[in-house]
Amino acid sequence: MGRAIVMNALGHINPFKHALAFLLRLVPYGARLILLAFAGLLTASIVTVFEDSLDTLEESVGALGWTLNAEAALERRISIVAIDEKSIAQEGNWPWPRDTMARLVTALNDAGVQLQLHDIVFPEAAQGDDALALALQASRGAALAQVPVLDSEQTLRTGVLSHAVSGVSCSAGLANTSNYIANNASFASIAKGHITPIVSADGAIRKMPALICVDGNAYPALPISAFLQALSTQVWGASVTAGDSLFAPAQMLQLDSYPGLRIPLDAQGNMRISYRNLPETYRAISAADVLNGDFDPAMLDNGWVLVGATAFGIGDIVPTPYSGATPGVEVQARILGSLLDTNVPYTPSGAALFMMLLSILSAAILFAIAGARERFSSYGLPIAGLLLPVAAITLHIELLASNNIWLGWLSPVLYSVLAASALMLLEQARVRGERSRVFGNLNAYLPSDVAKEIAYSLPSSSVNARRAQVTLLSADLRNFSAFSEARPPEESAALLHYFFVRAAEIVEQHGGRIHEFKGDSLLAIWDGRDSEAALQALHAAEQMQASIDRDMLPQHPPQGLEPLALGIGIEQGSVLIGSIGPAQRRTHTLLGDTVTITLRIQEMTTELALPILIGECAARQLSEQRLESQGSYLLAGLRTPHVLFSPPLVDSPTRRGKSDPVSLTVVSGGRR
Repeated sequence: MGRAIVMNALGHINPFKHALAFLLRLVPYGARLILLAFAGLLTASIVTVFEDSLDTLEESVGALGWTLNAEAALERRISIVAIDEKSIAQEGNWPWPRDTMARLVTALNDAGVQLQLHDIVFPEAAQGDDALALALQASRGAALAQVPVLDSEQTLRTGVLSHAVSGVSCSAGLANTSNYIANNASFASIAKGHITPIVSADGAIRKMPALICVDGNAYPALPISAFLQALSTQVWGASVTAGDSLFAPAQMLQLDSYPGLRIPLDAQGNMRISYRNLPETYRAISAADVLNGDFDPAMLDNGWVLVGATAFGIGDIVPTPYSGATPGVEVQARILGSLLDTNVPYTPSGAALFMMLLSILSAAILFAIAGARERFSSYGLPIAGLLLPVAAITLHIELLASNNIWLGWLSPVLYSVLAASALMLLEQARVRGERSRVFGNLNAYLPSDVAKEIAYSLPSSSVNARRAQVTLLSADLRNFSAFSEARPPEESAALLHYFFVRAAEIVEQHGGRIHEFKGDSLLAIWDGRDSEAALQALHAAEQMQASIDRDMLPQHPPQGLEPLALGIGIEQGSVLIGSIGPAQRRTHTLLGDTVTITLRIQEMTTELALPILIGECAARQLSEQRLESQGSYLLAGLRTPHVLFSPPLVDSPTRRGKSDPVSLTVVSGGRR
């Protein structure tokens, strides 16, 4: 099962790698354009699939335009008469008797209230309905609530709906339902307004339908009915028209009897609720204090009053940007206040186009940054990936705070993050690919450890070298200079190429590495000064002789030339390995008398007519190989004689017939 999981994971990774490899093969600007377009498609897909969750996030962050610049001035035009815990303790559990409500209506009227809006429904007939209806009729202005029920799977029709608005077609994209909870017939003459909000996925109330259609009739929201009732018109007329520009709302509601009030609506006919004011700006008076006359009459005189429940036990509690438990009557007060100010927040009809333009602008900025110099691009893309979302959110907050325009921010922010991330991934992969190619090319000319040191460290003008114990092998093509003089350069280059390629393969097969190719010779190195390294070098030398000298080199040289042959010298010892030279022109070097001795031993293969010669230090590690001493020699340029050894060569014409085990005692005689 674990293997299946791993294979499944690899199956998801491979297409990604293939896609990335495909993009890297394209010209840079083409790959960037493809990624920017892909980021757009991915953004649209994410917004569609996770619509509810992302809408909640957009609304929560977007409300900062209000909460960061909240209005603290006291709202004096509207007061809330709260049916709170104090009132319930005095008058009993809710709902109260109709006579109690009649006393409250009369007390408000006596206090000089101009208009009282009751966020309350009286669906069932009860004793005292007539007294309450008479009290409402006797007031200077009053309206009750009614509740069209949206998205209900059950049939619910209670009471009698009244006070529809004429002149509005229910086919104009308004909310429709056939279910409702209305007041009983005793209150048919009292003005009505609905209190049905749009509940978001997180339970918050952010929008309210301006009109809801029931059985072909459009019923206004309670705050709108307040304006219609205030003018005491017999017929409530209104019209809904489409927005006339990209900056205008999708629809506009205008009341026939109130031409100065134009209410912006979205495409579904909803008003957006403003949360610009702090909750403390709405004055609340306990209904118990009103009934007892224990309040300042100036607070209610000639004002508008919303009567509603605020006690937690009643259940009319909704979350808002300021609190998770806000009385529903406060939401009605907010709508009413924004209508009085003719400053209802709205989303422009061209908001989607503006979001797209912001995303295109982000794409252009990211495209320009990605095409800049590598250092600017590597730092600029992540910075832009942070600043562009911040800019989009800031634009939304500023428009909401200054003009009450809800533009939105989610799409350009999500696009900027995805596009910047995709471009960073592409540029990172491109840089890594380029650096990998550079390192590969560097490694083709230098040993891998040296190539790594050069690739991943800054150049220095100081000596950067270390002492190491190594085994060295020097191989040289004898008579190659004369061969090159007699043959075309292409043929010489091909022969030298084959020699270097095959020799490098053999050295690496035996655990070594090529230190350098120089002219028609090479220098290979093994780490360590032990028998294992010496044996690996010897085996590599023997395989070179078998594979190169016997099989690759021409067997019939041009007339007048000696045949090509391979001479190899091996020795062990201490060396200084590293880089020297100025910072702008460093060179890798291998220094020490071990290097010189190895090169001189290789040169002696010509004079002694032996293919392989081994220095005495390496020979000490090869006592089991039956090496044959060739005598002690004073090597060119050196002052100390060195004993040289060779492996037994059965077919060699230079074999001296010695079959005894190698003796590491210095042999006298030989050339000096």
